[in-house]
Amino acid sequence: MFPLTEENKHVAQLLLNTGTCPRCIFRFCGVDCHAPYKLSYEELLSELQKFLETEKDELILDVPNPPSKKIRLQDLEDGIDGIDNLSQNGKGRVSVIEDGSIASKNSNLNVCNVCLGILQEFCEKEFIKKVCQKVEASGFEFTNLVFSVSFPPQLSVREHAAWLLVKQEMGKQSLSLGRNDIVQLKEAYKWITHPLFSEELGVPIDGKSVFTRMAVMKALNKIKEEDFRKQFPCPPNSPKAVCTVLEIECAHGAVFVAGRYNKYSRNLPQTPWIIDGERKLESSVEELISDRLLTVFKAESFNFSSSGREDVDVRTLGNGRPFAIELVNPHRVHFTSQEIKELQQKINNSSNKIQVRDLQLVTREAIGHMKEGEEEKTKTYSALIWTNKAIQKKDIEFLDDIKDLKIDQKTPLRVLHRRPLAVRTRIIHSMETCYVDEHHFRLYLKTQAGTYIKEFVHGDFGRTKPNIGSLMNVTADILELDVESVDVDWPPTLDD
Repeated sequence: MFPLTEENKHVAQLLLNTGTCPRCIFRFCGVDCHAPYKLSYEELLSELQKFLETEKDELILDVPNPPSKKIRLQDLEDGIDGIDNLSQNGKGRVSVIEDGSIASKNSNLNVCNVCLGILQEFCEKEFIKKVCQKVEASGFEFTNLVFSVSFPPQLSVREHAAWLLVKQEMGKQSLSLGRNDIVQLKEAYKWITHPLFSEELGVPIDGKSVFTRMAVMKALNKIKEEDFRKQFPCPPNSPKAVCTVLEIECAHGAVFVAGRYNKYSRNLPQTPWIIDGERKLESSVEELISDRLLTVFKAESFNFSSSGREDVDVRTLGNGRPFAIELVNPHRVHFTSQEIKELQQKINNSSNKIQVRDLQLVTREAIGHMKEGEEEKTKTYSALIWTNKAIQKKDIEFLDDIKDLKIDQKTPLRVLHRRPLAVRTRIIHSMETCYVDEHHFRLYLKTQAGTYIKEFVHGDFGRTKPNIGSLMNVTADILELDVESVDVDWPPTLDD
């Protein structure tokens, strides 16, 4: 069944006479079912012309420069230059070819003055086949597909100009529009400008304004109709040539891998250690894990995150530290649980500095569990401590009795270059000592996450109060530090 009704005839004939294609006419008439748009351009035009046959003799419009009925493309009018030039600064992948060197392959096609031929050329089977071939050649594994298009922002201007024409001509009718008619027209215009085209807001780049559809739409909402008509023709003129597709890109949504890692080296940073552009150490925990994942998932890049971080000279023992890796634009995404186990083993065999456990695929939403209530979590450490004064076992036993000690830590000097200056209150939940000799003892601590353990031991020139040195009335320093456990129950533990 043809989607237009008798009520739509006047608007449909008006738009067709001014050079608008059938699919754009459907949009202006509020046709929101998909079936009519799937017909070929020739079928749509033929059906539309049959539908409007009774209207042709009744409707004579005074429209400047209507499109020729001969097989040719009209020259641009002076006023259209300002509109078309918007596309030069846009971010869309579909853009107007202004020199007309690439015209429609269908020489019988008069290019639509609203969509610039996009809904004429790129809804046809020939173009859809090109898209399918591009997807098949991309080598991506996928189970469903999202098709998105970036359009020249000037389409919003052309749609607005056509809308003003419809408003003007409908107002000229001898029978005035009823309230329902006006509401239907407004709803149709909302439907035109919202669901089919969408794009991010334009932002300045290198001091130049970038035009996007959203930025143009905001400007159109502010401009008065009379001011708009002074600058742009209503109806919009027919362009020289149909839009051409600048690029067809295929991309896959990110895949997320999580697990826990142990770090056994005291000479390995968590992330690449680069100071003033110079790399200090050859590798990192992040790279030892991610390099293997990038290769297997055939991803372009990655983003690494974890539940806290340890210093380069600190080991992470016990059950390890939770981590998650976002693999960007992966080509391979389907893995069995056995394949993931084998991948984990390959990572563990590649280096004796780290080990990974509980490696698994997770969702983006699940990663939030790693960060939830991060400062309320607890962590357990063991530290080898040196004192300047000789000590006996009885001198450290009182530390075992201290529970939930509150300390104030001003941002440590060693991280002040990358962390804001602030005083943070942290809790030392419990301590347990083990005497080694008169200048050394081992301290086991359970603390609030985010506590700077090194500074709690030596005091950081009085920036952490109280500290082990002040509690014992000695000068204390930390020789070794290990993370014994990170008390985050994520990701789920997997059976071996």
